[in-house]
Amino acid sequence: MENPHVVALYNEFHSKGLNIIGVSLDEDVESWKTAIAKDKLTWTQVSNLKGWKDPIAQLYEIEQIPTTFLLDSNGNIVAKDLTGDALKSKIQELLAKN
Repeated sequence: MENPHVVALYNEFHSKGLNIIGVSLDEDVESWKTAIAKDKLTWTQVSNLKGWKDPIAQLYEIEQIPTTFLLDSNGNIVAKDLTGDALKSKIQELLAKN
């Protein structure tokens, strides 16, 4: 349900420096590819197709979908699990610093 909002944010802010990497917890490659196409996700997508046993999900203690991490220009995590207007506001704040 959050994907349309994230797509809009990407379309608005990508040219200003926003990049997204999607990490999927799908287990079926066809379902994963179908979701990418359906939701029009144009940024880089990765998956180990291991569901909740995905090493990235375990490393970052992912417990819900979606989970978002915002990184600053130095690669530091500066916010987690923002959605909607809070996500947009934080993106605007970070891009204004660059």
